[in-house]
Amino acid sequence: MKKLYQSLLDLLTAGESVVLATIFHSSGSAPRSAGAKMIVRKDSSIIGTVGGGKLEAETIELAKQVHISRQSLIQPFDLKGSDAAGLGMICGGQGEILLEYLDADNQSNILIYQALIDTMDKARKAWLMTELSSQTRAGGKRQQCLVKQDGSIIGNFQGDPAFIEKMSLGPAKISIHADAREVRSFIVEPIRTTGVVYLFGAGHVSQQIAKLTEMVGFVTVVLDDRPAFANKERFPQADILVVDNFNCMTSLAITPDSYIVIVTRGHLHDNIVLEQALTTQAGYIGMIGSKKKRDLLFKSLQEKGISPAALQRVYSPIGIDIYAETPEEIAVSIVAELIKARAEREKCIAQK
Repeated sequence: MKKLYQSLLDLLTAGESVVLATIFHSSGSAPRSAGAKMIVRKDSSIIGTVGGGKLEAETIELAKQVHISRQSLIQPFDLKGSDAAGLGMICGGQGEILLEYLDADNQSNILIYQALIDTMDKARKAWLMTELSSQTRAGGKRQQCLVKQDGSIIGNFQGDPAFIEKMSLGPAKISIHADAREVRSFIVEPIRTTGVVYLFGAGHVSQQIAKLTEMVGFVTVVLDDRPAFANKERFPQADILVVDNFNCMTSLAITPDSYIVIVTRGHLHDNIVLEQALTTQAGYIGMIGSKKKRDLLFKSLQEKGISPAALQRVYSPIGIDIYAETPEEIAVSIVAELIKARAEREKCIAQK
């Protein structure tokens, strides 16, 4: 997402006005689609994606109108069947998409997105607030601002300061807030490097982990070769990847903001995943199992040429030691370790 924001800032700074499309509400089987963004330039070229397929094509067409009118608009969508597949919706879903006209001549836009990028660079928290009032729906100007962690505001907001505080205390995902007194509503997007958790294995422990990672702001991806386990019924808030086998790491966008959690159903699969994970830049690699199991796998990998130094990256046995026994308790210990690893990474970035 930072790359998209940087591209947006570069275009605005160069004097090019753009349309920014954001999915801000969704239902059905696509909770993760909320927050997807795409820049549409005047020549209809795009940066980013709102999922491809019919929705993306229609969004580009609508953006042409927005470029002409220079007014933002909101468009509902309802996707079913093959159209939904482009957004990762197995059973379809509904929602709305906001098309914002961002005027390069409006210095406030440049200040907001520069501050947003600075926030991400420093691993700080902030909230991007965009008005969704009846005036916006009718084509009027909207208020937008960035609320920083210290409470300072970059951009345009007129209203009760307590309303901003209320919104900033909301969940760590895109959400809608209403100010009943002033008959206004706002889309609130938390800005921070939340990290992506890749759960290899869709068993009982993984199911409990996914519930908690969602609660604490991680994006969660579940991978397994068993559709009966890896599905939206068992993991309603996660992205699902049903793979042919666990030798699939090269197809994933693993970055230093990635957290790899290895909880497959057997030593062989764990070995396959761990060997691949050690070739990535993942910020965290954790593997479930006893010390005896860990030592056997480490020995096997060293025989393949992997250095002891590389193996020191692995958190195993995974999780903070709280004498956990049940899947729920084990999940708590693992997610606690993920939170700690994320906080330490953010602190390290902030000190640079």
